Amino acid sequence: MTDYKKAARALISQMTLEEKVSQMLHGSAAIPRLGIPAYNWWNEALHGVARAGTATVFPQAIAMAAMFDEELIYEIAVAVSDEGRAKYHAYQEEGDRDIYKGLTFWSPNINIFRDPRWGRGHETYGEDPYLTARLGIKFVNGLQGPDKNHLKTAACAKHFAVHSGPEGIRHEFDAVCNDYDLWNTYLPQFEAMVYEADVEGFMPAYNRTNGEPCCGSTALLVDILRGKWSFDGYVTSDCWAIKDFHEKHKVTSNATESVALAVNAGCHLNCGNLYGYCLIAVKEGLLSEEKINDAVEHLYVTRMKLGLLGAPEIPEYINIPYDILDCPKHKALNLKASQNGIVMLKNDGALPLDPAKIKSVAVIGPNANNRTALIGNYFGTARELITVVEGISEKADEHGFRVYYAEGCHLFKDRLSILAFKDDRESEAVSAVKHSDAVVVCLGLDSTVEGEENDLGNEFGGGDKEGLNFPGRQQHLLEKVTKAANGKPVILVTLAGSAMAVTWADENVGAILHGFYPGAQGGRAIADIIFGKVSPSGKLPVTFYRSDTDLPDFCDYNMENRTYRYFRGEPLYPFGFGLGYCKFEMSGVGATENEVTLTVKNNGSMQAAEIVQVYASNPNLREVRSLIGFKRTELEAGQSKTVVIPLDKNAFFRRDSNGDLYKVGGKYEISVGFSQPDERSVRLCGVKPAVVMLNV
Repeated sequence: MTDYKKAARALISQMTLEEKVSQMLHGSAAIPRLGIPAYNWWNEALHGVARAGTATVFPQAIAMAAMFDEELIYEIAVAVSDEGRAKYHAYQEEGDRDIYKGLTFWSPNINIFRDPRWGRGHETYGEDPYLTARLGIKFVNGLQGPDKNHLKTAACAKHFAVHSGPEGIRHEFDAVCNDYDLWNTYLPQFEAMVYEADVEGFMPAYNRTNGEPCCGSTALLVDILRGKWSFDGYVTSDCWAIKDFHEKHKVTSNATESVALAVNAGCHLNCGNLYGYCLIAVKEGLLSEEKINDAVEHLYVTRMKLGLLGAPEIPEYINIPYDILDCPKHKALNLKASQNGIVMLKNDGALPLDPAKIKSVAVIGPNANNRTALIGNYFGTARELITVVEGISEKADEHGFRVYYAEGCHLFKDRLSILAFKDDRESEAVSAVKHSDAVVVCLGLDSTVEGEENDLGNEFGGGDKEGLNFPGRQQHLLEKVTKAANGKPVILVTLAGSAMAVTWADENVGAILHGFYPGAQGGRAIADIIFGKVSPSGKLPVTFYRSDTDLPDFCDYNMENRTYRYFRGEPLYPFGFGLGYCKFEMSGVGATENEVTLTVKNNGSMQAAEIVQVYASNPNLREVRSLIGFKRTELEAGQSKTVVIPLDKNAFFRRDSNGDLYKVGGKYEISVGFSQPDERSVRLCGVKPAVVMLNV
């Protein structure tokens, strides 16, 4: 590290002020006289290399969170960084230094999904800080490689901090929360990125947090990130966020004051073009050249760690072959990830379908053949995208049954043909159901109605959901075809990046699978589960509420009555819940402050996996309970295995208003099982977690 800093300073000492400032834009200029090539910092790798051509499109982040699998998310990140390196070096050979072609990935998104209406929630790992931290650490490890001084790619933790909508007002919104929630919900996973992942970059959010714009926040960037946590990587603004200081937040008067505020706070890189005003800020005495030197030094150190700017290249990275892109190995990994992230919310015996006993299946709904509903946002170009109807059709070709497909309705409009009457495809759907032995109804959302503000032209502008109900005529279609099925098995498949209010379906259909946005292989994975090739093993990383009335005001950032840790009502489907085809049992459960040990047995008739989850509760804490450990365990039929689960090192601690740890003593109830220990989870799973009392 010292050598990189020395080399960076040597370069900077030869540069003019104008040249230095040119390096602080995401499209950094070339400086030919010093042998410095142009470099574009902006690249994305949320669930695969994005926006730059062919790449493996893995399940969206929220679907990867549903795997509850640190090892598998690490494998995925390694595959992503392999493809990122292969693409980068291929583009370099062609002299292509465009946007989305670099090695600095602005991923992962580790914000807390505190409200299911937030459009970008599917970019996150869910609503729990501990799960988010563990998965985020492994994703960063896989992207960056094992040597923090010789990076494979550079990860970036975003959006720092206290950010989760509303999308429509994020440029002027002030996310206000109390100190307890700041330090115990919104910041822990970011702290873990510094201390446990050695993440190379941070991206602050658009909004203000407790009065300060995040990209110029003294509290966040100076006092916490650089001060308390001693972070020494680079910081980039969110894209065009600096101009919000004076245009929307109104904390500065003009662009010159805005760039001075950001750079003085330690925001080194401007995603955008406003940092050109740094020249004026220096001239007016608002910004020192030393601050600019410091910013460029941090940026150059990162580039040198990547083997750029004359630093030693890393042979094992530059020699990754081009044919690794979307290769068979990554395709198999992608299918496994898709299978493992699908959550079975209900099954009254309708699943699995036996292909030998059916002659036809009706596949109905706007998401049955919707490729957009597979990929979420920030995606690459998949060589193939397998929709649900295509996955089921593959099974039909293999086993000799017939598939009847009908779109049934539009995703959110009341008709598909503009000149037709309302519900113009309903009769086709009913006819398909009447000619079939089983019905698969595919409903939900996609990134055109649930996503980032103005990304891909979201129908609702801001990108947030209006509520938890299915949009358009989807609920009407579900009720119509369920009635037409007249006792035939009806399986609801929801593709959506967030919780949906499926209360009616819970009472009226035979089975429910929630696939989130399951990636390029999603339809194949869903078909594998429907026909019993694979036992579902995903668990919800978010709470499914019964209705919109369970939700506090969207703009309230305090955590009271939000997420499973604070919600006092009964959810429809709790965080951590998910069914499978096999029954597992536990025995020999023991717990210390550091780990839980137990024996897990698969009593089913096929290979299957379960997620052992450990929760802690204590009457001295504000939280109802908190996840403090988890482990995915895959077993053959009849197999037993001893499982050791390390617990969160801060499980019995909380942070005060200064961010300092204090131990919360007393008698803890440690719950060990395949779900939370709440009544709803126990009723749904039919298995009560074991409880160990622990004095701390």
